[in-house]
Amino acid sequence: MLNNSLLHPEEARKMIRKNQWNRPTAGMCNGYTQANLVILPKDLAFEFLLFCQRNPKSCPVLDVTEPGSPVPALAAPSADLRSDLPSYRVYRNGILTDEVQDIHPYWTDDMTGFLIGCSFSFEQALMQNKIPVRHIQENRNVPMYKTSISCTKAGRFEGPMVVSMRPIPEKDVVRAVQVTSRFPSVHGAPVHIGDPSSIGIESIDAPDFGDSVTINEGEVPVFWACGVTPQAVVMNIKPELVITHSPGHMFITNWTDEEFGVL
Repeated sequence: MLNNSLLHPEEARKMIRKNQWNRPTAGMCNGYTQANLVILPKDLAFEFLLFCQRNPKSCPVLDVTEPGSPVPALAAPSADLRSDLPSYRVYRNGILTDEVQDIHPYWTDDMTGFLIGCSFSFEQALMQNKIPVRHIQENRNVPMYKTSISCTKAGRFEGPMVVSMRPIPEKDVVRAVQVTSRFPSVHGAPVHIGDPSSIGIESIDAPDFGDSVTINEGEVPVFWACGVTPQAVVMNIKPELVITHSPGHMFITNWTDEEFGVL
């Protein structure tokens, strides 16, 4: 049986392009950086880049394509953002209208793609420190929640921060903060630890995106800023057309996680 955690990104993207992998990418290509995706028309690109610059915790930009080009020249110059993610979401006027495995039919010559850091990239470091990653253990998608934390507005872009959650044993919380702080380009340290209601999450068992996971006795919910934030913003501001990854279904870059780690 193929061990997907040991795949090289080129091999993984080839599988995805052939529709041989249509599940979340957590645990795939361990050691390589994964990225969220936002594709929007050129006339929105500067405002979105400014939004990312003002909200680096939620939207750390890793690469931006040339207008009209589907190739992330820095992250993976042989890749095609129209086919190399397992699943995409198409939003029209803020409404999710399609969820597809290929976006060639939606692509136009004025589109710009943004790759945004993903917290899947620091999960290998957590596991190397013997800190459990529950959604990988349970073969589920990471739970993600809209919060009451407002992003800093930029042009037309405004809305709530989305966070991902991982239950961490109490004894490991400090170490989890230390480990993830080394990776500011993929969300870095948590934004909240403990009571979900303090950041506007009404039910920890009902995530807005992804799947619920088991929280065992003696574990604390820990929340990291999440690259699904742009999807919440898109639903809030309702642009004519925006394409994103489906939550948990990431783009796998050629970069290693350690290239983004800091000592």
